[in-house]
Amino acid sequence: MQPSTLHESRTATTSAPHLLPKLHSLAESNPHLNLLDAGCGPGTISTSFAQLLPNGHVTGLDLNTAILPRARQNAAAAGVTNIDFVEGSVFTLPFADESFDVVFCHQVLIHLGQPWEALREMLRVAKKGGVVAAREGDYGSEVVWPGDPALGRFHELMTGVMRAGGGTPEAGRQLLAWALKAGAERRRVEVSFGTSSYCTLNERRFCAQGLCEQLRGGGLRAKAMKFELGEDEDFEEMAKAWEEWAERDNSSLAMLQGQILIEK
Repeated sequence: MQPSTLHESRTATTSAPHLLPKLHSLAESNPHLNLLDAGCGPGTISTSFAQLLPNGHVTGLDLNTAILPRARQNAAAAGVTNIDFVEGSVFTLPFADESFDVVFCHQVLIHLGQPWEALREMLRVAKKGGVVAAREGDYGSEVVWPGDPALGRFHELMTGVMRAGGGTPEAGRQLLAWALKAGAERRRVEVSFGTSSYCTLNERRFCAQGLCEQLRGGGLRAKAMKFELGEDEDFEEMAKAWEEWAERDNSSLAMLQGQILIEK
């Protein structure tokens, strides 16, 4: 099944590169790993984890019940059976203490008002000897070329919507601080940074298409209207700017991704 959105293009390889070496190491000693993908969305990352752990089991959890059928559909299309999807909040995970060998989240903490409490809960359900992993964007590091006033306003719109909803656009750089606030020991936390980028023509077109869909009728537009952060003509101007950006030979976009591994 071809990805229909930017979120559905995500896999464990693209969205959890810092976790994969540790995951392989754990799987060598215990092929029957249990992994939780907290805030799984359309389930493509969860599904790719399940493919990497054929003798293990993956649970995808999301608070949005409307997205779970799509997650199940994506898993079924990939022929994956060692997976299930459940409704739940990352603040009150519906699992017993020490239920999972690996607990992971991607682009979840960035939207939360108290992300350290979510990490605390993730640590609770992780087994001793297991790992909690997170990867979060940092909008303060975003670079777009060529510059365009409409693209600058889009950046302000994205960060404004995130802050209005209680999130933290600069989440990536704060992961270590949040982990320590959640009770993790510093010596057990590994910090790194990755990069997400859109540089080739196909990457730029796919990125622009996804952003334009959000501006013209997606969740971003709905939230922006709710928080009174823009008007119809603003959204259309931004969308057209992204379409033009995608077709320029000299255009590119990149952002740092903060990454942590916490050994339980």
